[in-house]
Amino acid sequence: MVAMPPLVWYFDFVSPFAYIALHRLRELPAGAAIEFRPVLFAGLLEHFGQKGPAEIAAKRRYTYRWCHWWARSLGIAFRFPAAHPFNPLHHLRLAIAAGSTEDAVRRIFAALWTTGSDPGEAAGFASLAASLGLDAARLGAPEIKAALRRNTEDAAQRGVFGVPTLEVDGELFWGADAIDFARAFLADPAVLRNAEIERLERLPVGAARKR
Repeated sequence: MVAMPPLVWYFDFVSPFAYIALHRLRELPAGAAIEFRPVLFAGLLEHFGQKGPAEIAAKRRYTYRWCHWWARSLGIAFRFPAAHPFNPLHHLRLAIAAGSTEDAVRRIFAALWTTGSDPGEAAGFASLAASLGLDAARLGAPEIKAALRRNTEDAAQRGVFGVPTLEVDGELFWGADAIDFARAFLADPAVLRNAEIERLERLPVGAARKR
């Protein structure tokens, strides 16, 4: 039996797509061991010179509609928080302080994406931290901040340009809709390791917009 390759899931709590993808991770083969790695989406956007979907008004409107519909069609409990986008720094640090365990990550996502509450409300955040056995006042510790910074910088260096991204044996699968793609690769690595994909890696740019 071939051993399951390592899986790393890069996410930021600010992303509704990451919340949906969290539920879809269960579609991966049984026995898949996933490392949950919090990253700052804004840091990835800055690194690659991109705008987030909520920074383009028309795309923001469509994204919210699509995620609302998609979550309901998948039977996933889902409600946008009271304000979005929100600053996810405290929640990312909370996840790191909790060891980035699957249980902690799922509980933080649920608090943000099923209640409709305000992510910036201090009392609610303190209660969430306490439920994980942590003191919200201690999440600014230098080692926690440094861990999130390292996660984000390492992700960018590995080519992670957005969230959620699943890394499987060095290959990146971006988006909540990439689970099927990742499953196909797990079943047969030739899905990505073939002559045509090698040709695409060398494909020249035919035209580019003026900056």
